[in-house]
Amino acid sequence: MTSSASGKLNKAVKQQYMELPQGDKVQANYIWINGTGEELCCKTKTLNSEPQTIEDIPEWYFSGLGTNQAERSNSDMYLIPKAMFRDPFRKDPNKLILCEVLRHNHKPAETNLRHTCKKIMDMVENLHPWFGMEQEYTLLGVDGRPFGWPSNGFPKPEGPYYCGVGTDKAFGRDISEAHYRACLYAGVNICGSNAEAMPAQWEFQVGPCEGISIGDHLWMARFILNRVCEDFGVVASFDPKPVQGNWSGAGCHTNFSTEEMREEGGLRHIEEAIEKLSKRQSYHINAYDPKGGLDNVRRLIGYMASDINRFSAGVADCSASVRIPRSVAQDQRGYFEDRRPAANCDPYAVTEAIIRTCLLNEEGAEQVKREQYV
Repeated sequence: MTSSASGKLNKAVKQQYMELPQGDKVQANYIWINGTGEELCCKTKTLNSEPQTIEDIPEWYFSGLGTNQAERSNSDMYLIPKAMFRDPFRKDPNKLILCEVLRHNHKPAETNLRHTCKKIMDMVENLHPWFGMEQEYTLLGVDGRPFGWPSNGFPKPEGPYYCGVGTDKAFGRDISEAHYRACLYAGVNICGSNAEAMPAQWEFQVGPCEGISIGDHLWMARFILNRVCEDFGVVASFDPKPVQGNWSGAGCHTNFSTEEMREEGGLRHIEEAIEKLSKRQSYHINAYDPKGGLDNVRRLIGYMASDINRFSAGVADCSASVRIPRSVAQDQRGYFEDRRPAANCDPYAVTEAIIRTCLLNEEGAEQVKREQYV
């Protein structure tokens, strides 16, 4: 395992500059999803005073040529601020700004899935849809090998690593701890973390968040994780199957409920929603990773996960496509967990798909034309 050159820089030297006073000026770090639909970019703008709301943040622009979002002859893209968080790296009063990307004609960029998702969420806001997403990731050295793994071989088989404690079981806990605290500082609604089944694999959970905010908070949590990993000189991978063979893949299990599901007798509404999901397997698989299901083909193979070709559901069944937690079955109300989304999914695409099927009653393998909703 090798760490990056940046990770080896003396952070104490940097800190003496970070402690310099900045007067009334504020650094606003604009963050957006690039042309891959999986990776993030950022750049910083100086503001004359601390913004109090997202409306105080000015629109900005960037060259889409370098982010796979525009052609050379017409490269300007617009950054539209949508969510603001505290900056855990520069600290108060500096801000992290999550942005939508618009093309030169002010239409959404191809990977701006937030735009339509927001409109879909607004259609069902009276039903108060809540989401919680369980983001798995794998720590890698810059050579692509999982953090802490032998350079010529493999660690012991899976078994002792899930929620494990000890040097031989938890690979990279410092990064998970730093990420957790940074998210809390930023205002990300992170609600937990744990070591996962494969060594060097971790998970954090975001939620419950209502409507569009789950996507905003998960993307910001991913950004913060990548920035933390820069400081440690390692890579956070969201590859759904980073190591072939009998090693667990990485998903982003998505928990969902509406107000009526959370109320007494809500299990009936949960079961109705699951029945709708069972009839649109191909549609959801297409939405649950950025390559239209090609990434999940490597992960949903029936090993520690469901089969990509078959929908299944059950109580406390971790091998099912959709799981009803035991406590929910006992209480007859609560939520369900869709275990199919890949670790590198776009949360806007995932949550929009769930709303379309479960609440807007769309049917069939194809998505209803978005123009009907926008």
